[in-house]
Amino acid sequence: MMEKGVQRWVVDISTWDPSTDDFSYALSLLPQHHHSSITRFVKKDDRKRALISWLLQYALVHEVLGIPYHEIVIKRTLEGKPFLECGRVCLDFPNFNFNVSHHGDYVAIASEPLCLVGLDIVSHVIPEKETVLEFIQNFSSCFSSLEWDQIVTAGSNDEVLTELYRYWCLKEAYVKATGSGLAYGLHKVEFYHTSWTDISVKVDGVRNAQWRFWLSELGKGHYLFLNFRYQLQEVTQYRPLRVTREH
Repeated sequence: MMEKGVQRWVVDISTWDPSTDDFSYALSLLPQHHHSSITRFVKKDDRKRALISWLLQYALVHEVLGIPYHEIVIKRTLEGKPFLECGRVCLDFPNFNFNVSHHGDYVAIASEPLCLVGLDIVSHVIPEKETVLEFIQNFSSCFSSLEWDQIVTAGSNDEVLTELYRYWCLKEAYVKATGSGLAYGLHKVEFYHTSWTDISVKVDGVRNAQWRFWLSELGKGHYLFLNFRYQLQEVTQYRPLRVTREH
């Protein structure tokens, strides 16, 4: 059983088709200063992902730390990692941190009481206006020579894309955990794996054994990578949520 500070929540938004009133109601649950970051999106699915992402962050902080919603203040670092700004000292969770990701049909959040946590979701999208080879070339500078060889020799076009998306998802989860942002030289962060198990990392050629990585297949061509540093216990369970409105 997971300790309270260790949370894994995943929401499938594909079946949620809110009316304008329902969406406005859900939006009203968030502080006003978050509204523009959600309503700025033109496409409905983008607005849904942004809305659920913020709702999950507030719900998780409230459930884990017991802070009243109106007292929760969530900000982001310059690199985009969310953090809780709070004057309270929580001795049970001295390094409480969380990370959120959304892509395609899913929004996910994970938290840890001590470890640095990061996660990323990627949807397996087939390029429409260019060949697979042309598409993957856009990412070539982000991978080491070893990783790139694994990608381009993966097999069929679909297998090449799968390998690309998994490596990309893993790298994003890593930089989101460290808070370094995508400006960090991603090719310097090199991953090794055995059929996408027993995953390890080298940074600037130096292996760091303190990181743990897990790949989850969410379904419908979506991959989720979770990683954290200074592992305390193995966690692979996710908690599904359903967004509803009380009348």
